[in-house]
Formats: sequence, structure tokens, C-alpha cells
Amino acid sequence: MDGEQAHQSPPAGSSAASKLALFVASGATFLAVLDTTVVNIAFSDLRSDFTDASLSQLTWVVTAYTVVFAALLAVAGRVADVIGRKQLFLWSTVLFTVASVLSGFATGVPMLVGARALQGVGAAGMIPSALGLVLQHTPPARRQVAVGVWGAVGSMAAAVGPSLGGLLVDVWGWRSVFLINLPIGLAIVAISARLVGDTPSGRKLPDPVGTLALALGIGGVVFGVTQGTDWGWGSGSVLALLGGGLVLVVVALLLSTRRTAPAIELDLWRNRTFAATNVSSLLFGAAMYSYLLSSLLFLNAIWGYSELKAGLAVTPGAFSAALGAIVVGRRVGPSKQWAAVAAGSVLFGASCAAMFLLLGTERQYVAVWLPIGILGGLGIGAALTAISNAATAALAPQRFASGTGLLMTTRQIGGALGIAALAAILERHNVLDDTGYLQVFLACAIGSVAAAAATPWIRARTQ
Repeated sequence: MDGEQAHQSPPAGSSAASKLALFVASGATFLAVLDTTVVNIAFSDLRSDFTDASLSQLTWVVTAYTVVFAALLAVAGRVADVIGRKQLFLWSTVLFTVASVLSGFATGVPMLVGARALQGVGAAGMIPSALGLVLQHTPPARRQVAVGVWGAVGSMAAAVGPSLGGLLVDVWGWRSVFLINLPIGLAIVAISARLVGDTPSGRKLPDPVGTLALALGIGGVVFGVTQGTDWGWGSGSVLALLGGGLVLVVVALLLSTRRTAPAIELDLWRNRTFAATNVSSLLFGAAMYSYLLSSLLFLNAIWGYSELKAGLAVTPGAFSAALGAIVVGRRVGPSKQWAAVAAGSVLFGASCAAMFLLLGTERQYVAVWLPIGILGGLGIGAALTAISNAATAALAPQRFASGTGLLMTTRQIGGALGIAALAAILERHNVLDDTGYLQVFLACAIGSVAAAAATPWIRARTQ
């Protein structure tokens, strides 16, 4: 069977294999990123079905996914490069699909939260192995374009999640948000099975103790940051999570200096380009995730838009983000990726500053929101794609998935910090007062400009 399947598969490096890998990777990435945002819109419907559950209990539906996803990304990238990206991709996609079905048929909040945690495990394996497959099957001359398309899909998924979620919930209820993953997941598995598998690198699996410390450490930090506003930043639980998480990350770092197969490949961080792209990824992720959520909250609370209308209102930004990603992938050369990171970050920061200066309680969608949102989307797509291109260009082929996992981890940690900052700012203001939201937009502008400030270090190695 394996021999017959390999015979029918397009050869690695061919145009057909490249397109096939990009197609399945983009589909899997769309699902994984979509599920970080799409559930937010289903909260009111969830509360109607689970009347005995408190709001804090329901927030675990989101938290279980994001924390597990962030905690395992770096680990999954290492495993993908060791055992083979196709193998991890297939198993992760199957797990994600099964967990989606369990979520859709959940009979209570505990079952739903557990299924969402399993989804996070699957998503963490899908993302780095997906991009690893793309880079493996795409000739070097076309990798930048492929990453641009992959980035466009990820950008669209993050931005279109609220509108798609609102539509699904409005027509079929909250369960459809999860069950829609079943046919898509099965199709991805069936198509990706035709790809030629990569040969395992022969390297040892990473140190299990250091790997466990790294996963628990990142998970603890992200969870602590996520719950800081609800539990109180000075509460014992939050301090224990943050402190314990940081200690475990330090333990993982120390163990990585002494192991032949370390949990963290420290030499990656000695590459100035890779290190600088991760700094930009952290800062830009904080600004972007905060912006995506605060935009919806502003439209809903200040302008009185319904969840569905608010989701549709931000959709043009999703398409402009895809355009920005494709333009960078096709038109910007390897030596100019640093400039695309800077330009995209500054453009996004300028759009956030414009929101701070121009928005108010008066509805001005066409005159103000729409053009600002389109410019901001262009900046998001350009910056994210250029960051990914610059980072992958600094990686050896056998480390494609490992490096991607680390890059996505820094973005997710940044996103958690951004959402925590948003909650802390809004907590000081009346939910129906626009002042808090405008201050969040200002903070997003500052964070995005800070991401641009790291680009000289990217430039130093990409010229």
C-alpha cells in the first residue's frame, strides 16, 4: 500500500507536490488559526445552552485551546523535524478533527473544555509541520511566494473568524462552529496522504525532561497572563503560574545547555536574523491580537453593532491582509524582507493611531473605519509574511519545523500579553465608554512601532 501510494504521489520538489503541500498546509493553518478566534462569538449561545455554567467557566472553552496550543508549538516543531513532518501533520490533523467532533457533541462544559484542549494539541502539531511540509516540497526559488500564500491564509483566518463564527452561530448554533471542521479535516487528511513523506532526520528526540519543563513553563506563563485580570495580578494563583512558569522555562534553558538533544536549540537564537524576527513576532503579536479583539468589542459596545454585523464590518481588513501577504511574498526580495516587516508594522501602527485619533461614539464606518481597517489589514499581512520569510530564510532545511514552532510560540505569547494588556486597560473604564477602547488602540500603535524597531537586526543578516 505504501509503495503504491508513493508511486502515485507527485515527486518531492515538483510543481504538483509544491502546490499540494501548500494547499493542505494552508487548509490546516486556516482551521487552527480560525479556532483561536471563532469561538469568542459563540459565547452568548453557549450560555443559553449551559445555563448552570458561570461566565468564568465558559472562558475555559477559549483558554484551554490557546494555552495548550501555545505550550506545545515549540515542542511539536522539534518532533516534526525528528520523526518526519508528514507523519506528525497527518496524526495532528486527525486528532484536531476528532477533537472538533467531540466539541460539537459536548454534553457539558467539562467535556467541551477537555475537547478544546485536545484541539489545542492537534493544532500545535499541525502548524509547524504544515509550514515544514511547504518548505520541504517547494524549491528555494519559490519558497518566499509559498510563505506569502500561507501567510495570507493565516491572516484571513484570524480576521474572518468573527464574521464566519457569527454566521454559523446565527444560522445553525454554536455546535456548527466545531462540526464544520469535520469535512474540511477529512479532506485535508485524504489529500495530504498523497504527499511524499520526508525522511526522518536521524536526530534524537529532544530531552524529555527539558521538553516537559518547556511545555509546562510556557503554558503556565500564558495561562497566568490570560487569567491575570480575572483573578487579580497580585493573587497567589496568578503569581504561582507566572513564577512557576518562568522557573520551568529557565530549567529547560539550563538543561538545553547540557543535553546532546536539547529541548531548546539555543544555537538558533545565536542567529541574529532569527532572534530579531522572534522579537518582532512577539511585539507584533501583542499588538495584532489586542487590536483584533478590541475592534470587535468597540463595534459591539460603542457603536451598538450585533456580533454578526461587527464580524462583517472587520472582514474587509481580512481581505486586505491577504493582499498584503501575497504582495510581500511575490514582490519583495529576500534582502528586503526587513523593510517589509518595518513597513507593515508602521502601516499597522499608523492605522491604530488613526483609530485612537478619529474614532468616537458617532458611527462613521465608510468614512473612517473602512479605510483605516483596510490599511491596517495590509500592514498585518505584510508584516506577518515578512517575519515568516525572514525567519525561515535563516533556518537550515532540517530545522524548518523547529524554527517555525518557536516563531509561532513567540507570537502566541505576545498575543496573550496583548489580550492581558487590553483587559487591564478596559477594566479601568466603563464598558460603554469609548475612552478605554481608544487607549487600547494607542497601545497597539506603540507595540507595532516597537516591532518595527527590531528590523535593523533583521537587515544585518538578510542583505
